[in-house]
Amino acid sequence: MIERYTLPEMGRVWSEENKLANWLKIEVLACEAWAKLGRIPEEAVENIKAKAAFDIRRVREIENEVRHDVIAFLTSVAEYVGEESKYIHLGLTSSDILDTGLALQMRQATDLILEKVEGLTNAIGRQAKKHKYTLMMGRTHGVHAEPITFGLKMALWYTEMERNRRRVEQAREVVSYGKISGAVGTFANVDPAVEDYVCSSLGLKPCPVSTQVIQRDRHAEFMAALAVVASSLEKMATEVRNLQRTDILEVEEPFYSGQKGSSAMPHKRNPMMSERVAGLARVIRANALAALENVALWHERDLTHSSVERVIIPDSCILLHYILDKFTNVVDGLVVYEDNMRVNLEKTLGLVFSQRVMLALIEKGVLRETAYRWVQRNAMRAWAEKVPLKRLLEEDEEIKARLEDSELEQLFDYSYHTRHVDEIFRRCGLD
Repeated sequence: MIERYTLPEMGRVWSEENKLANWLKIEVLACEAWAKLGRIPEEAVENIKAKAAFDIRRVREIENEVRHDVIAFLTSVAEYVGEESKYIHLGLTSSDILDTGLALQMRQATDLILEKVEGLTNAIGRQAKKHKYTLMMGRTHGVHAEPITFGLKMALWYTEMERNRRRVEQAREVVSYGKISGAVGTFANVDPAVEDYVCSSLGLKPCPVSTQVIQRDRHAEFMAALAVVASSLEKMATEVRNLQRTDILEVEEPFYSGQKGSSAMPHKRNPMMSERVAGLARVIRANALAALENVALWHERDLTHSSVERVIIPDSCILLHYILDKFTNVVDGLVVYEDNMRVNLEKTLGLVFSQRVMLALIEKGVLRETAYRWVQRNAMRAWAEKVPLKRLLEEDEEIKARLEDSELEQLFDYSYHTRHVDEIFRRCGLD
């Protein structure tokens, strides 16, 4: 199947052009701040604003020589600005630009991720409402437990995605901080007013205190939030994969016209997209671990975090954006086999009502241990002999002495398990 996903916006966020454009914006704002403090002539700032630019090819050319990305960038800008370039980067250190620029990129990326989170949440909500009363088997340990509805399963996912939205919003807040505080964060060569001006102009908050860098616990929290969202997607994708198994086949991924599932077996319809979502979620989680490793830097700064972040932060943002998009398509196009759900519900011959029968016996005055034993012996026999549980219970003398046939009949009613669905949906905000 030809991929229909493109990431022009997310790709642009992490492009070299956007990164350097953010750097230039920060440098120009710093010049404006210095001018307000009387350190730089106003006319010099106007000239800088009019001429400041960069050439990516030239930046790369210079970097090949000087082996320093920010110096290469500043040299390229100086070639455009001329004499007034002496005022650019005044009192600043490279990480003032690098870290503040990275904050802008992470914030931009988070906004795009939040759009995808909302799209998936809405898609799940639609399925929840559509299948609010679609009865299916609930499973624990992979084994039939008691009935639920497919809508309840979707409602569970819906509330988890709502929590994920809040996590990403919190992560956006945590990384929306800049720093223009100099080589070790003491403002020795730059006025704190410069930092205030630059950050407020960019919609960032100034770090209350920093070293040469913004502290990496912020980035670790950001990456952890992405990893939690990815893990939720893997959980949901794994459920789709399990429910699509031939021996269950209650749900199936959309299968497009012309799509092929196997080079060898023409009949195959595999949950390929859900598998891809699950696999890429593992990459995002691994990247979060690397971000946690970046928290511990030597003294006021070292470089161990830098090379790691150039890979893990863009990659995780792009991957999460991608799998959110892909899994939204899966949820929107889910094929739900309600008939198979009903067939699977009946496979255990009424064993799903065992707890209700036990509770009814307890209400009749039978000790819990005794009631459990009576029901269990019939349940085990039903499973072994393939005889409906209700029939065996009707023939059990000890149970017959406590429960009338009409009472037993009422106990084997699926609606008993769905009578609180409306209340659960109300709690989830899906009413």
